[in-house]
Amino acid sequence: MFYGIIKVRFCDNYYFSCMLMPTGRQQADKTKELTIMPQLWGGRFTKETDQLVYDFNASISFDRKFFGQDIEGSIAHVVMLAKQGILTKEEKDAILKGLTGIRQDVEEGKLAITEEYEDIHSFVEAKLIERIGEAGKKLHTGRSRNDQVALDMRLYTRLEVLHVDELVKELLCTLLRIMEENTDTYMPGFTHLQKAQPVTLAHHVGAYFEMFKRDRLRLKDIYHRMNYCPLGAGALAGTTYPLDRNYTASLLGFEGPTLNSMDSVSDRDYVIEFLSALSTIMMHLSRFCEEIIIWNSDEYRFVEIDDAYSTGSSIMPQKKNPDIAELVRGKTGRVYGALISILTTMKGIPLAYNKDMQEDKELTFDAIDTVKGCLALFEGMVRTMKFRKEIMERSAMQGFTNATDAADYLVGRGVPFRDAHGVIGRLVLYCIDRKCSIEDLTLEELKEISPVFEADVYDAVSLQTCVEKRLTVGAPGKGAMQKVIEAQKEYLTRDWQDEEGIYMTKDSGSGK
Repeated sequence: MFYGIIKVRFCDNYYFSCMLMPTGRQQADKTKELTIMPQLWGGRFTKETDQLVYDFNASISFDRKFFGQDIEGSIAHVVMLAKQGILTKEEKDAILKGLTGIRQDVEEGKLAITEEYEDIHSFVEAKLIERIGEAGKKLHTGRSRNDQVALDMRLYTRLEVLHVDELVKELLCTLLRIMEENTDTYMPGFTHLQKAQPVTLAHHVGAYFEMFKRDRLRLKDIYHRMNYCPLGAGALAGTTYPLDRNYTASLLGFEGPTLNSMDSVSDRDYVIEFLSALSTIMMHLSRFCEEIIIWNSDEYRFVEIDDAYSTGSSIMPQKKNPDIAELVRGKTGRVYGALISILTTMKGIPLAYNKDMQEDKELTFDAIDTVKGCLALFEGMVRTMKFRKEIMERSAMQGFTNATDAADYLVGRGVPFRDAHGVIGRLVLYCIDRKCSIEDLTLEELKEISPVFEADVYDAVSLQTCVEKRLTVGAPGKGAMQKVIEAQKEYLTRDWQDEEGIYMTKDSGSGK
């Protein structure tokens, strides 16, 4: 019988060898080195995890993303343990020094987070034990990976809510500038993609301002609803250690601890809510992109996208394509997919934690990065985009966008609106047959259709009058728009993050 030699490495420096029966995949004359991955469990197991199972189960490839949050949560946990007398001051100091050293070395590129570890938690703990010895083994006292990962994900998501909010606010500032500069820029308003009534570019862009403003309100609501600390919930039933969960929550900037340990480790509502808000943001971006793509077409020519945000064709030299707008529109489905994925994952999970919930991370991370990238690029594209005001105004003068105002003119002279509606319908048909607009007709031609018309009808149906006389709240008239713009400017001087005492650093999950 021939035997091969298997060389097994534990952690970094310790090996042992044993004999191995040859198989179809292993030859007797070859040595195969396997790595026993550092992990936080295994005492009750009698054999090693199959490598494929280990790889399938491991999350280090993506949960390394909240390395900073894992360190931050561990620091708060250790400080609390020492306060409660569960750790000595010497143990606390040694662990904190070790954790801050690991964080610094990773940030400076001196220490790599490698995939020999099962997850970010095992990486941090293994490195801590290597550096400070026995005291490092006490880091995990009073907590489980279940409440640890729940904390890390919550800290990470909470921080990203603020990052996305800042990007949306930056976009709102750009939209407000466009509104301020275009209260006199006339353009057609559409329904069913058909010209309907004249508006201004300020009014049209103001509609998107309202959408993104609502997006910020959603982010604010999500932040406060999720801002409770799950650390101390243990695996699902708390712990017998005398933890001060209120103190831990305050150290991490939370409003308080979560109140049910089972829900604490199995709750991903905040992820679903955030992905839903991100999906809505992408829907708004996609709608705006759709209009920009249409406006950029040769048939409309309302806008010219800056060269920095356009691409060309490999075969057609004349082309200037709105690729950024198209990609933002396309990536909307990617973010929707993340939302549907986590909803589908969570729908059949019994209490409490189940491994299915590991699926909350990769798609969430990707969705967050996608939305942040789309917001930054879209803002730059809109900020540098040129509006062809003369073409917009000329388009607004075509397509009978003043037909409603012509009907209102008749109503003002005692004609019932339903009758006035019929008269203007016949008038539009008359103009279509003669390929002209209402204002091109002579007064005699107008009177043939309705004797109520007088010479002042031409002023009543002019483009400027059609827009400027609309002064109700939220209407496109210049006076109404100026009031809205002032209100929006005042809104942007306030920031809910500052007003409510949220002081989040950009590179960690720490709180106040």
